[in-house]
Amino acid sequence: MSMQPKPWPEVPALTARVAKRAFRKQGSLPIRIRDELGSWYADADFAGAYPVRGKPGISPAQLAMVTVLQFTEDLTDRQAADEVRGRVDWKYCLGLELDDEGFEFTVLSGFRDRLLAGGAERVLFDALLARLAGLGLVGAGGRARTDSTHVLARVRDLNRLELAGESVRAALEALAAAAPGWLAGVIDASWQQVYGQRIDAMRLPEGKSARGQLAVQYGRDGYRLLDQAYAPGAPSWLAGLPAVRALRLIWIQQYYREISADGEKVIWRDAGEHGLPPGRDRIVSPYDLDARYSEKHGTGWTGYKVFLSESLSGPDADDPATGRPARPQVITNVDTTRAAAADVAMTTPVHDQMAANQVLPGEHAVDQGFMSAGELMAARLRGITLLGPLPPGRPARPGGYATASFTIDFDRGQVTCPRGAISSRWAPFTRGDGVQLINVQFPARTCQACPDKGKCTTAVRTGRQLTLRPRDIHEAVLAARAAQDTPAFKDRYRARAGVEGTIAQATHVTGIRRARYLGLPKTRLEHLAAATAINCIRLDAWYNGKPLDRTRTTHLQRLDLAPAA
Repeated sequence: MSMQPKPWPEVPALTARVAKRAFRKQGSLPIRIRDELGSWYADADFAGAYPVRGKPGISPAQLAMVTVLQFTEDLTDRQAADEVRGRVDWKYCLGLELDDEGFEFTVLSGFRDRLLAGGAERVLFDALLARLAGLGLVGAGGRARTDSTHVLARVRDLNRLELAGESVRAALEALAAAAPGWLAGVIDASWQQVYGQRIDAMRLPEGKSARGQLAVQYGRDGYRLLDQAYAPGAPSWLAGLPAVRALRLIWIQQYYREISADGEKVIWRDAGEHGLPPGRDRIVSPYDLDARYSEKHGTGWTGYKVFLSESLSGPDADDPATGRPARPQVITNVDTTRAAAADVAMTTPVHDQMAANQVLPGEHAVDQGFMSAGELMAARLRGITLLGPLPPGRPARPGGYATASFTIDFDRGQVTCPRGAISSRWAPFTRGDGVQLINVQFPARTCQACPDKGKCTTAVRTGRQLTLRPRDIHEAVLAARAAQDTPAFKDRYRARAGVEGTIAQATHVTGIRRARYLGLPKTRLEHLAAATAINCIRLDAWYNGKPLDRTRTTHLQRLDLAPAA
């Protein structure tokens, strides 16, 4: 199927007349968006996702708009296809005749696959942002805020034993469908008894010893299946099946084999010498190799993390004629990562993407998780004031002397401790990742004899050591920490809390808390579509002059009472 670029269709006269009459009182989001913004998708934007030859398919620009409308109401593909056929306001937005029959719902999943294969997934989000920038409704130099939230993967939570058994079962299912004749020559009926049904903790043995034996059995079966699939006589394409590749990766993480005179021994990894990989790398399901387990603020989940950034417009920017903000408050960036990604690792990537879309803010409010000395300075080099509390300096011992307790003389290259001792070593160096640091050491004899040694260091043979950043960074951090305790900072920083409302809106309206699809690429595409849908909802509210918040008032609060005497 090919794509033959066509201009965005005009609204047919009959469709326009019926739609305007049907929604003449309160209007409709699809109609208002079409009237105010026209079209922001063009077929040419998706040229890389379609071949140039073949039977012409449905306009990708229209499918992109359907995808956005779908997420404004949290609809399934089947429901969205039904809306295209049956709703006049959708037909108005898409420029379709009233008798247009629409398309099969499977077209939408095929469209998403083409976006991912062609690397065009960000077009869904970036095209609307570019349209708003062209209208002067969003731009660089303003204020923005960012936060992240957890996303549950579309898989079951499995313990390690369930993961092992289910990985073998998933590979068997895939091989039974793709190469039943080959598989029948590899396994016997006993495999059907063990792996015929879904592996579930309710059907697993209770005792620790019995579970350990079952884990080893799963390990042997998995190795046998892999050995046969990768054997020289096996069809070469068997090893390329996703379920077989998943089994191989999971077995690398969960098992190892030892060869001795007594034969081969399959061992389930534990926390010892041949331990498990760290959680950020550990596969948790054979059906989604990108999902990871993580914890934040006491909440643990299996899946991903989504980062949302939005523009800020305060009351001082209200349009006196309409009473509404001069610019709508919209999402300016969205990105999705594995669950274990640290917030601070995303500060620079978020700025990179904002810069690419020409919406880099002058002030960016974030929480402590996004802050570090390096990110503070990197943002300043881009002209951004990174507004957030820096993590406090940690003392060598709880309740002891932190770096801020020492007097640092960068000109002379020495440090004075709280007891008056002078450092004996000042050694600048560059870490492996390119970060410049300074190692400071105090004399061992002085520190070991110091009465405050218990507050300063745990070293038994050496003196206290400090690791400092270069002077400009060190002084910037001190200034930032001093400023964050002032009323002016706290008043300015108060606006950051509003991003929680954005996360709540995205969660409740578009359902991003639980991923619709399997895998990080598809989940990222889902979040791009969801963020675009939220922007359309906010634009619709902005055009109507409706506030974004849903503050509730009681009957008593609505009374127009005279002030107390």
